Amino acid sequence: MPHIQIKAFNELSFPFSHEEIDFSFIATNVNFPDDKLICATSEDKTFLLQLKHNEHKWLLKSDKVTRVSPNFHIKRALNAYANKAGLEILFSNLKQKEMHHRQKESALKAIDFFAKSFPEEKEIWIEVGFGSGVHLLHQAQNNPDILHIGIEIHKDSVEQVLKQIAIKELNNIMLLDFDARLFLEFVPSNRVGRNFVHFPVPWDKKPHRRVISHPFISESLRCLKEGGTLELRSDSENYFAYALQTFLDLNQSDFRVRKNQDIGIVSKYETRWRKMDKNIYDITLSNHEFSEPLENDFDFSLKGRLQADIEALNGTTQKSKDGFIHFERLYKMHNGEYLLRLSMGSFDKPEHLFIIIKENESNYFPSLPISSRTNYQSHLKLKALLYG
Repeated sequence: MPHIQIKAFNELSFPFSHEEIDFSFIATNVNFPDDKLICATSEDKTFLLQLKHNEHKWLLKSDKVTRVSPNFHIKRALNAYANKAGLEILFSNLKQKEMHHRQKESALKAIDFFAKSFPEEKEIWIEVGFGSGVHLLHQAQNNPDILHIGIEIHKDSVEQVLKQIAIKELNNIMLLDFDARLFLEFVPSNRVGRNFVHFPVPWDKKPHRRVISHPFISESLRCLKEGGTLELRSDSENYFAYALQTFLDLNQSDFRVRKNQDIGIVSKYETRWRKMDKNIYDITLSNHEFSEPLENDFDFSLKGRLQADIEALNGTTQKSKDGFIHFERLYKMHNGEYLLRLSMGSFDKPEHLFIIIKENESNYFPSLPISSRTNYQSHLKLKALLYG
């Protein structure tokens, strides 16, 4: 992750612009004054930089919740603030050689892109957790008439695949760095031809974090067109056994199980596992049902006269049978407004986000929550807590 270590922090007067980066505000943690957030905008991407004090030095880096890709936006913002403030840099990892791939930055989409106007012109194949991108790129090259959507939360993997898209001059791939379990909730019904889940993290000690689950399978079947498939590939015997039982739990299902099959493309990790005589398992679930159109036009506005004591809510958790809202950290700006970091949604797939709290109106920051049914129910609970 891009970051710099500095000897001392010099706080500037906000807002200001420097080296084509707009800095809007700075906010300080109400409980820990050495924890600060700086709002930066590079081109059309708005995100937060986090400042923390550690022993005898300060660390300035990207905030995890609002972190954007490609990384050069973050690096530009860190450099711009350091140069404007005249910071004494003790260590920096910002000078690593980068492969310039801005010509294919358009392949990386924000979640709002899919929420507002889901692509309709081509059949869609989805790959959940594309890793090195070997399989995703292979499918895109060999199926040019298909739109391939790759989902990956590991930022370095996103960066590497963006570079490969530019090198191979592919125009039928879109990437998204987001939780696939949330993403599927607003994919239009009957639109997906194939949904690949190849070598997901087994999460043997935290099975609730597994991608394959009853809700995920249900959403996948809704998204799949008639004849479409959900295709799991795993080297984990535990995961295979768990997934097989999950597929069997369906009231009606049609799936195929295979072992150690050649699928035409092999990653370096699979090559290594085969040399170790490790088994590879495939489960392919076929959809034969037509699903009703999805309705997810939700209003996420937060208006009204603030009733809650925001500082009293800080650190608390509100639970219900459907989900929860956790008020993680509270920051305060110089103008008296609050910046609240929270997590909300279902217990197994929460969304982390920020809200700017004002007296008569609040706003999700830097963008609205994903327009899912789960998030909307949490939003209504949050609105009631803030405004009564």
